[in-house]
Amino acid sequence: MDKEQAKARVEELVPLLKYYTQMYFDDKQVVSDYEYDMLMKELKGIEKEFPDLIREDSPTQRVGASIKKGFEKVTHEVPLQSLQDVFSFDEVREFDERMQKATKENNKELKYVVETKIDGLSAALEYKNGIFVRGATRGNGTVGEDVTENLKTIKTIPQKLKEPIDIIVRGEVFIGKEEFEKLNSDRLMDEEEQFANARNAAAGSLRQLDSKITAKRPLDIYIFNVQKSDSIKFTSHYESLKYLEKLGFNVNPVKIFCNNIDEAIKAIEKIGRDREKLSFGIDGAVVKVDDLELREEIGTTYKTPKWAVAYKYPPEKKETKLLDIVCQVGRTGAITPMAILEPVVVAGSKISKTTLHNEDFIRQKDIRIGDTVVIQKAGDVIPEVVEVKKRKRTGEEKKFEMPTTCPVCGAQTVREVGEAAWYCNGVECPAKLYRGIIHFASKEAMDIVGLGDVIIEELIDRGLISNITDLYKLTLEDVASLKKNGKKFAQKLIDSIEASKHRDLYRLINALGIRHVGVKTAKLLAKTYGSMDKLMEASYESLCMREEIGKIIAKAVYDFFREEQTIDLINKLKSYGVNMEEEVDEEVDDRFAGQTFVLTGTLEKYSRDEASEIIEKYGGKTSGTVSKKTTYVLAGEAAGSKLTKAQNLGIKIISEQEFENMIK
Repeated sequence: MDKEQAKARVEELVPLLKYYTQMYFDDKQVVSDYEYDMLMKELKGIEKEFPDLIREDSPTQRVGASIKKGFEKVTHEVPLQSLQDVFSFDEVREFDERMQKATKENNKELKYVVETKIDGLSAALEYKNGIFVRGATRGNGTVGEDVTENLKTIKTIPQKLKEPIDIIVRGEVFIGKEEFEKLNSDRLMDEEEQFANARNAAAGSLRQLDSKITAKRPLDIYIFNVQKSDSIKFTSHYESLKYLEKLGFNVNPVKIFCNNIDEAIKAIEKIGRDREKLSFGIDGAVVKVDDLELREEIGTTYKTPKWAVAYKYPPEKKETKLLDIVCQVGRTGAITPMAILEPVVVAGSKISKTTLHNEDFIRQKDIRIGDTVVIQKAGDVIPEVVEVKKRKRTGEEKKFEMPTTCPVCGAQTVREVGEAAWYCNGVECPAKLYRGIIHFASKEAMDIVGLGDVIIEELIDRGLISNITDLYKLTLEDVASLKKNGKKFAQKLIDSIEASKHRDLYRLINALGIRHVGVKTAKLLAKTYGSMDKLMEASYESLCMREEIGKIIAKAVYDFFREEQTIDLINKLKSYGVNMEEEVDEEVDDRFAGQTFVLTGTLEKYSRDEASEIIEKYGGKTSGTVSKKTTYVLAGEAAGSKLTKAQNLGIKIISEQEFENMIK
């Protein structure tokens, strides 16, 4: 490569790597670690050959990332540097040669410590007189984020040490393999986006602005270095780790003392062989000079210590047979295809199944039952199908079709235009029970006070409810058994369940969880049809006649009320006395009929929902966007872009006082 070619390649690599680095530190990963490492290695090679091509903004000249808004900045007393990566044992030996040259005038023998490179987020913990006072992320190495409250939620971080000393230590916050798989499994069931790998999950959890969210995540930490201590001096890194264990720290369990570089290489090989036995993910092994005085002599660069390197293991891929594709139903009814594999060991773990995400993923890769596929573990944790070996097809492979009926309850499945997932349309599907009851009891639906997530989960686990209508069978004794001395709570909940029978019809329609139907549409349906029976009888054409509904919502409503499960549920609710009729006002006041309001800013006397209810009560409509069809814009304090747009379009703008005058 001549200099012009090198310059052109640097122009490509620098912005690309900067983007990948920013995504990584924003807890989003768009390429594999291996791809990133190879691109970085290429850039370093070019800069080594052509030093004058090194740019100030090159990612090789920087460490870490920007500070997230919402966190206080912390300046590290001792910088939290990154490590120089190596990818072969030849490079490890070159590192040893550099160490030998740097210490040739010193009579001490070079000893090393080899540790696992934990795949997580680095943090510094500060103790005063043995008490944990502050914790911070690495950030850019010099300045990090104050995440003290979040770190306090990690059970393995001691709040008080066994000795009253002043010390700053460095550790890696991570999520263990089993804990990560459970976390992603739960997110899959809840139809939440899965974390790409354990590192992203740990980083995203530690950098939450609300420590209550962090507390719900299974974070752990291993300490691997003393950053600073005025109370005690160390000469050996290995001995300092032993001392940290005595203080009560959760120290990296894999730390191998080596008398020479040959032993260090054997240690790296052993860690590689034993990866499957580790309870946490790793992305390499770190080789460090043990003698702390030698470290001082060897020194550091701006970005990395010269006395350590990180050996990166190459990603492992394996071929296996895809035996079958089965479907898993999530808590909101989304249906996810899962590959059943002939068991294969990849990166130390036995893989027998993995998600295929959705129908489009299967079509794009042309995955068929019976195919030979290539499996790779993304981020050393999540197994994924990365390739189909089409040349190995025998002709007996079968194309997969998403099921037209739910594999759990047998109800019709639907996939709507613009969506990747198929959904179960069954209102009584056991897979949807938990989320279904949460929605049914919510404030904007049946408003059952006291029926929160934890109580619902407990009722399901004890077998007290297996469908929505079982709520109306609950007795005082059933509910009281959930809590110690729970009679008072039970009476309130039973009273609230009884009161829900008399809610407005629109609340029941909303509570049923019909796709695309929220409070606003539910109110329109209740007002248009007047009763549940008439709504259930409504034709598709009748539903389409309402401009506010449209074809997608009309089809969702029509299909929903043709399901046997829906008919069964409505009949049961009727038998328990749940209201099925729209209350008709004797005197209809439709002063806002044909008028559309847009609300913006903060109102003094009303919430947005309360103002919307008043407008709809008088026959008007509310919209979230300003257009030529808008009649009024009701503007409160700190009104934003909607106010500006209304002014540009010449829409009449009214104040809260003017609105009150209109409804008197």
